[in-house]
Amino acid sequence: DAGKTWRSMGLTKVGQIGAVLIHPSNPNVVYVAAIGNPFAPTPDRGVYRSRDGGETWQKVLFVSDSTGAVDLEFAPDNPREIYASMWRAERKPWTIISGAREGGVYKSMDGGDTWRHVTTGLPQGLRGKSDLAVSPADPNRLYVLMEAPVPEGGLYRSDDRGASFAMVSDFASLVDRPFYYTNVDADPTDADVLYVNSTGYFKSTDAGKTWQRRSTPHGDNHDMWINPNDPTLFIQSNDGGANVTRDGGETWSTQENQPTAELYQVNVDDQFPYWVYAGQQDNSTIMVPSVPPYGRAGGPTAYWIAIGGCETGPAVPKPGDPNIVYSNCKGRFGRFNQTTGQEKQYYVGAANMYGHNPRDLKYRFQRVSPIFVSPHDPNVVYHASQYLHVTTDEGVTWQTISPDLTAFDPETQVISGSPITRDITGEEFYSTIYAVDESPLERGVIWVGANDGPIHLTRDGGETWSEVTPRDLPPRGRVQTVHASPHVAGKAYVAVLRYQLNDWEPRIYRTTDYGASWTRLTTGTNGIPSDYPTRVVREDPDRAGLLYAGTEFGMFVSFDDGARWQSLQQNLPVTPITDIKVHEQDLVISTMGRSFWILDNLTPLHQLSEQVAVAPMHLFKPRDAYRIRYSTGGFRGDTPTVPEYPSPGVMIDYSLARAAGEVTLEILDENGAIVRTLSSGDAASDAERGEQGMRGPPGRRADRSVVETSPGLHRFVWDMRYAGAWRAGTTRSTSGGPLAVPGRYTVRLSSDGRSQSQTVTLEIDPRVATDGVTAADLAELLALSLQVRDALSDARRAADRVAGARKALASQTAGTSRAARRAQAEDQRLAGLEARLVTAEGRYQTPMIVDQLSYLSSMLSRADQKPGLDAYQRYGELRDALDEVLSELGDTETGGM
Repeated sequence: DAGKTWRSMGLTKVGQIGAVLIHPSNPNVVYVAAIGNPFAPTPDRGVYRSRDGGETWQKVLFVSDSTGAVDLEFAPDNPREIYASMWRAERKPWTIISGAREGGVYKSMDGGDTWRHVTTGLPQGLRGKSDLAVSPADPNRLYVLMEAPVPEGGLYRSDDRGASFAMVSDFASLVDRPFYYTNVDADPTDADVLYVNSTGYFKSTDAGKTWQRRSTPHGDNHDMWINPNDPTLFIQSNDGGANVTRDGGETWSTQENQPTAELYQVNVDDQFPYWVYAGQQDNSTIMVPSVPPYGRAGGPTAYWIAIGGCETGPAVPKPGDPNIVYSNCKGRFGRFNQTTGQEKQYYVGAANMYGHNPRDLKYRFQRVSPIFVSPHDPNVVYHASQYLHVTTDEGVTWQTISPDLTAFDPETQVISGSPITRDITGEEFYSTIYAVDESPLERGVIWVGANDGPIHLTRDGGETWSEVTPRDLPPRGRVQTVHASPHVAGKAYVAVLRYQLNDWEPRIYRTTDYGASWTRLTTGTNGIPSDYPTRVVREDPDRAGLLYAGTEFGMFVSFDDGARWQSLQQNLPVTPITDIKVHEQDLVISTMGRSFWILDNLTPLHQLSEQVAVAPMHLFKPRDAYRIRYSTGGFRGDTPTVPEYPSPGVMIDYSLARAAGEVTLEILDENGAIVRTLSSGDAASDAERGEQGMRGPPGRRADRSVVETSPGLHRFVWDMRYAGAWRAGTTRSTSGGPLAVPGRYTVRLSSDGRSQSQTVTLEIDPRVATDGVTAADLAELLALSLQVRDALSDARRAADRVAGARKALASQTAGTSRAARRAQAEDQRLAGLEARLVTAEGRYQTPMIVDQLSYLSSMLSRADQKPGLDAYQRYGELRDALDEVLSELGDTETGGM
């Protein structure tokens, strides 16, 4: 069904898949190139074939348990001729392995039954990663881009269907960092036109002899698909996303419609509303608002701000002064000032680390070296290599307050990248500190975790240290998160990631005695599956024992301090969760590939209990809300625009044990007067709700929150407004009325004879208060706005009555009888009243009473302010004019309406 739904077709243990090839005339014949498990030898590597559309598979090419298949191509004129690239590849936390004396190019002449190793003219010694390209324009030609030792690495060409090859280019940029790139494609209509995706993006028009670098919307290029019927139309992918060209790469489509950022961590500031910070892979660090600043306009990047450091981050705002951000770039510490736009550089050690064996470095900084600000003093900032460093003057001077807190196994201290290509960017620097946290309850109690396994603790600000690693934790795992409990001194949690060691078990631990003993909270049978590696764990600051866990495949929650876990996936895409922060009762996460996500308002989780879970109906106490204004961004069709923001309002959560007949929500003011009544009978249609899409959230239209009647937990967002003016149609009480004033309100939930109430406070926007606007001003604004709303309702009802009366008279006006003449006279009178109420059709006609009142209503709804004198005067004029029309309209006969 064109990608709407999917089902597994097997091969669940083969690991990474490099290519899928479908027979051009028989779609049941499918070939798969299985690179294999990237972290360990396995016999599941190789080329697989299915002859029944993936129901069953046969391994048809196997080289060894360390060498898998990375690419496949049919001969363009004969799908029984198949070319395969075999590659020895393995990733360890401390190195990249690419190449061996086995592997290279293989060919089958019988649809994969048998294979021949193709070697003539190709490198005979070490062979690394390779990629294949063919073109229907010349089926005899085969290109191979192959990693090999200098001078053998480069582009090779065969003009005899792989029987022999000759090198056509040793241009080094074609095989730059081959572990990540190495991709060649041929134009389907001209075999001399080639493209290579690498760190750069290159094109050749002379069969690979010479190359020209071309531009793409983003660097670090990986793959492309060329339209076989129109080679000027193709899709190209890179570390920024996917982009389309219709003119052969001269211009490209945007990538700003793709929330694909890979974020290493998340931090939040303490301004209102709060902003979210991270380092994003192959882009800058970034800060974005949790809700859009009111009054700003622009596309999806309009709010993005780069705040120092570089792609790796972290980016940590200074508490109390978010203009200052401490940022990291591959171990280089900087202090960024948003006011000046400058970043002061204060690198610990001030040494370029690229290209080194880590054992030779004075300070081993990982690319994502942690930065942590003390919760007790915003001027105390921690930074980590294999040692813990601290500054109290924003990096001008650093003090080392620990010994080497890593395992520092000599076996892991090697030049990364073997046996062919060095690749040393700091990502594989092993034996570094990866996580730091200081107890918010006890100053100087600092927890530290290393990327090679050990966990250490100091209780005296770094004077003395103790190793507190859990005894049952296998060595060498990455301690990605250490988290000191905000509720109990001596209590802490750690999340350890070990999948790069081919250990996919979830590993979260808890201690309550400063690390003297640990309890493992992930057994593989208590909610988090046994093959879901864990990256992060946090305890909710407002409810002890309420834990959130981020895994390689999504979010989990525990209400009993880790004894049991359950999915908290909701509409979140299945993606690695790299970090979690709980801030102002919101759950803020970063992901590796799907950007930031926020689960707004965790208060229902704070209130959940066994009794609530089984109650027939329960209304949760709403979180107090701020009376703020902003636009959520809207929709393109049924798809929310990016970024997606929650609608401003009061979040009302309720649960139903079983389906209800009708559910009603009433909002009452401090005097008990009803402000708004909302019912499940007013629910949006299925068309308005849209469909759940592959990209995650459903396409529900903005500002149409629905009162649900189905069993389960539901959230309704009251937009803080009174009912809007009456409008003809099926919905008599519409949205868009005046904003309620700050104060205390009651929410009343009614269903099937039951009723429950809770109170909620609507707070004034603190930014508005600092602008001199008072609660009295807003009350005055509301009073006038309600008068205008009621006048607009009266005017619309009058116009509706007039239109109905004229419609009823239409059949009586024909002819010259006395009755007809009376009907004609009455119709003429009504037409005159209608002309005073309703603007005539046509361009730039004079606005009449209905439109004038609507205009005045719009003026009063645009900001929080004291109404101006002119608003009162204009309302008086329009009310008088309307009352005159209503008086003249009188008890007009409406023909039964």
